[in-house]
Amino acid sequence: MTPFTPKLTEAGLNPNVSVDCVIFGFDGERLKVLLIDRDQVISAKGDEKIYALPGNLIKEDENLDEAAERVLFELTGLEDIFLEQFGSFGDPKRLTKEHDSQWLKQIRAHPEARVITVAYYSLIRADQYELHASGFAKDAIWHDIEELPPLGFDHSEIIESALKELKFKSKYQPIGFELLPEKFTLGQLQKLYEAILNIELDKRNFRRKILKMSFLTPLKEKQIGVPHKPARYYTFDRDKYQSYKSQDFYFTL
Repeated sequence: MTPFTPKLTEAGLNPNVSVDCVIFGFDGERLKVLLIDRDQVISAKGDEKIYALPGNLIKEDENLDEAAERVLFELTGLEDIFLEQFGSFGDPKRLTKEHDSQWLKQIRAHPEARVITVAYYSLIRADQYELHASGFAKDAIWHDIEELPPLGFDHSEIIESALKELKFKSKYQPIGFELLPEKFTLGQLQKLYEAILNIELDKRNFRRKILKMSFLTPLKEKQIGVPHKPARYYTFDRDKYQSYKSQDFYFTL
């Protein structure tokens, strides 16, 4: 039997395989996710925009990781950030919304093709990156994870899956530190965990458990210009974590 070879569009893109990127950020209070404005409205008044995750078809000559890096840079300007693959989505009913079909007809040579997408997620310090939307993205905007706008395709499901992965891994790996400044207070760290896990944590219990982690280094420096007692700053020591991670990191908050 001759193996099936998908036809490529004139741009050299595989019409059946794509990548989507879930980029998480933290503003000190709330967990955010980066979405692109695909320049489409659906309400009768023309005031309800449809947003989407940064994503697109892969090229014939690139692997999935390369595709994710390229797509993210093309649509948002983000580059040199850590991306981790966490799942794939291929429900035959991914393309059932009329507005999605209409949009695809404008940008793809094979808008009717069934597409399997491979999803990636990343954690970044939003204030360290300047977004530059391009391609079919009119804009790239941070949205509150609890107040998402209308999304195209099955992107709500993809975000939900990424968030589930983030919650799980945050209990086993100190990945949340990727969302914090180089120096942070325990209060900021607690707010981050509360935002990720969507729960309220007991302050004393949280600090008792988190300070057991030897890879947290206290600094002599404290907050200045705050209306309350200045809190001490801490840093995340990656070298200490490398030697510590052979032990069990898991802790119940």
